[in-house]
Amino acid sequence: MIYRTYGQTGKKISAIGFGGMRFPEPKEIEKSAELVLYAHEKGITYFDTAPFYCEDQSQQIFGRAFSRLPRDSFVVSTKCGEADAAKVRRSLEESLDKLGVDKIDFFNVWGLRSGGDWETRKQGGAIDEMLKARDEGLIEHLVFSTHMTHAEAEEVFSKEVFEGVTLGYNAINFPFREQVVNSAGRHGLGVVTMNPLAGGLIPKHAERFDFIRSEDDPDVVSAALRFILSHPAVTCALVGFASPKEIDQAVAAVEAFRPLSAEHRETMKAQIEKSFEGLCTGCGYCLPCPQGLPIPRLMDAYNMRILQGSEPQHIADRLKWHWGLTPEAAEPCTACGACEKACTQHLPIIQRLKEIVEAGREIAAQEK
Repeated sequence: MIYRTYGQTGKKISAIGFGGMRFPEPKEIEKSAELVLYAHEKGITYFDTAPFYCEDQSQQIFGRAFSRLPRDSFVVSTKCGEADAAKVRRSLEESLDKLGVDKIDFFNVWGLRSGGDWETRKQGGAIDEMLKARDEGLIEHLVFSTHMTHAEAEEVFSKEVFEGVTLGYNAINFPFREQVVNSAGRHGLGVVTMNPLAGGLIPKHAERFDFIRSEDDPDVVSAALRFILSHPAVTCALVGFASPKEIDQAVAAVEAFRPLSAEHRETMKAQIEKSFEGLCTGCGYCLPCPQGLPIPRLMDAYNMRILQGSEPQHIADRLKWHWGLTPEAAEPCTACGACEKACTQHLPIIQRLKEIVEAGREIAAQEK
């Protein structure tokens, strides 16, 4: 395992982190905890969880494993998405209890989606309450998780409240996320990347992604992790593990890690853009929409239809869990065509918006 310093905190963490939202049998606390302990044995020291993950069992699973480990041999990250100060305090205390620790090493303001979201957390007292808890020693480092655009994230970075960020970054979405990662690095923040394997899409579609491998990469998982960890601003790639085999595969990818050259990385990026022609890269040139539609976010969800198939739930899940939206967010479209004229990829945005709306209607009909 290789270890990297998290931003300007001075704290070293493993370059591969354990994301606690994919335990296959979360109610089997002991069995799941054994998986955490196995990862620790393999050198993983960064463990990320949150309330509600895995049927609300994730924190308990980590707590069971942590009870058998020296406290200085691991760091834990958890999250809170509440805006109200009292609810933040209650959530923090519950996390401390479930995890069995006296402080949270990295406490995330969970899921900031816009500048407006930041203001809501600030006005509700959440930020001040977290800073107070940090002063009390219950939180060591205050960080945040986000799927925001570059401009939105830059606004939060500039407030100089946070020491790090957890964000989605992988071989599929890098055109959309690269600027955010670069900006975090310029601000001296630690960067933990979630979904480095695109929520399992990369290993699931290994043949389609095979072009990202170099002769040094035994498989697409290794190639995908190497691609991410070659970015100088990235501290840790957070992987959701479901088996010891997956842990071994990820650990092996960094044991003899050699970063890609800048030239090779740019070549890979060009290949990725070419190979995923038709996928929205989230450049944002389609904005502003006269009707206020968050078009890049809607198109990001449509990418799941291209990659995973036509099930309506694929679109709905992406909108819900990544953007806090529903398919109905596409309904105000008037088909004015402004977005398609501005789209550098010449995507059929209007048709895709219609399909997103239809996906929502199909789901609603199924639920009746």
